[in-house]
Amino acid sequence: MTTVSTTQQSSGKKTTDPLQLIDVDHVRFYVGNAKQAAYFYAHTFGFRVDQVADLTTGSREEANYLLTQGNIRLFLTSGLSKDHPASQESARFGDGVKDVALTVFDAEKAWERATGNGGESAYEPETYSDERGSITIAGIKTYGRAVHSFVSRTGEYALDKIKQGAIIGPRFKKVEDFPLNDYNAKHPCGLKYVDHCVGNVELGKMNHWVQWYENVMEFKLFKHFDDNDISTEYSALMSKVMASGNQLIKMPINEPAEGKKKSQIQEYLEWHDMTPGIQHVAMRTDDELESVKELRRRGVDFLDIPDTYYEEVWDRVGEMLRTNGHEPVREDHERIRELGILVDADDEGYLLQLFTKPLQDRPTLFFEIICRRGSQSFGKGNFKALFQSLEIEQDRRGNL
Repeated sequence: MTTVSTTQQSSGKKTTDPLQLIDVDHVRFYVGNAKQAAYFYAHTFGFRVDQVADLTTGSREEANYLLTQGNIRLFLTSGLSKDHPASQESARFGDGVKDVALTVFDAEKAWERATGNGGESAYEPETYSDERGSITIAGIKTYGRAVHSFVSRTGEYALDKIKQGAIIGPRFKKVEDFPLNDYNAKHPCGLKYVDHCVGNVELGKMNHWVQWYENVMEFKLFKHFDDNDISTEYSALMSKVMASGNQLIKMPINEPAEGKKKSQIQEYLEWHDMTPGIQHVAMRTDDELESVKELRRRGVDFLDIPDTYYEEVWDRVGEMLRTNGHEPVREDHERIRELGILVDADDEGYLLQLFTKPLQDRPTLFFEIICRRGSQSFGKGNFKALFQSLEIEQDRRGNL
């Protein structure tokens, strides 16, 4: 592997907007043990353990496992010494998301634009090049521990080649003969791509980070929910959804609101060393029922939805769909109830969604499985039922 000047690199495409976002390049997790975490995500969520960069490939500072499913690319990164940032952060925060990386046409120009807009650099542009092609990466800091990397690719490292299974970067090699890969291909979970990533910030800081995304990343406000929308008898939160100009990338931002007891956001912060970060990653499926059925069979722990939820949901959703001239929910209603799936509708259609319990012992990171039938919202009508389920789990943990 050689490092060359970024000025010698060309994306092969032209755009007048340095912050035009093409895709979620990858989501990077810092974990205590990448090899073992890879087994967990392969077994429970059906990811393919596709590539690895570790001591055997010449990576002396960290181990990286690339997990793929549909257009989702997860990096699991572990430090190989106590001084590596991944080692330090996994000890401090537990396993969690460090970086939501974004594919752009020119990473250096995107970084220059973002830092020129007032963003703080996480690391300066670097270009890695070999006989296959080149990758330019640069990062900016967002809330708390989180980072957005900008990534531009050429040659065999180009995004279209990566989607076809090419090696994702220097020092990576394909994982051969991993038994779960064949099993997962025969028993798919149906997860297609990252729908959105949700961040939790401190009380009073949501609008600060909304302005940051507007000014630094040039996002726009997409949706807004206040404590009248998201509240129960005990707790509440406020949320604003920020979206890139093409609405391809969506980053909701949550902050706690005053309540009788602790909200899920406050619980997250207290178990995350009072540091903002990514609360959950939402992954899209085209068939919510089949995906949830397979994930439940694999042992995924989802939140328990009370039966009383289904006593009113069909009237509420049906009325919304009829009012806006949309077809009714086509999925089997009884199967939705049996699988514990949430349903909501807006003026554009409906959605199906379900949330896992925390993915590790600390009550921080979790996943959402979502299917959109026209709706571009985030399940506003489900907030109360969802929060009641979350509060039951918080109470069991002694954190309500």
